Amino acid sequence: MIRKMEAMDHDVVMDIWLHGNLAAHSFLSPTYWKKQYAMVSQAIQEAEVYVYEENGAVVGFVGLQDTYVAGIFVNEAMQNRGIGKKLIDELKKHKTILQLHVYEKNEKALRFYQREHFTILTKEDDAETNAQVYHLMWKA
Repeated sequence: MIRKMEAMDHDVVMDIWLHGNLAAHSFLSPTYWKKQYAMVSQAIQEAEVYVYEENGAVVGFVGLQDTYVAGIFVNEAMQNRGIGKKLIDELKKHKTILQLHVYEKNEKALRFYQREHFTILTKEDDAETNAQVYHLMWKA
């Protein structure tokens, strides 16, 4: 079931966020993500966040700021079950344009977004991490 995030979901969402970033971005220092934690924790409270709940437990979420997909994360044990697609499809019901950034080295995520009909607009340097990122867009 997909629903809007509630205050009680915050800690589990942040746990999924941290573990998801550490697993997907082994090319970046774990310290980078830990330093981002407080800022993201605050931003998540202000963003439009949808959670995916299964058997009473939050196992994934997507964060949105206007048309920008700030992140989509699924608990590693629950990946490859269509949860990410369901979360993106939920956003597509409400938006005609979606944009996001994904690290070039995060090939699994890039393939996922391209399967969901996102197209690469640009390739840029991320000044904070010195890693290459793609800017992608989906249009209805």
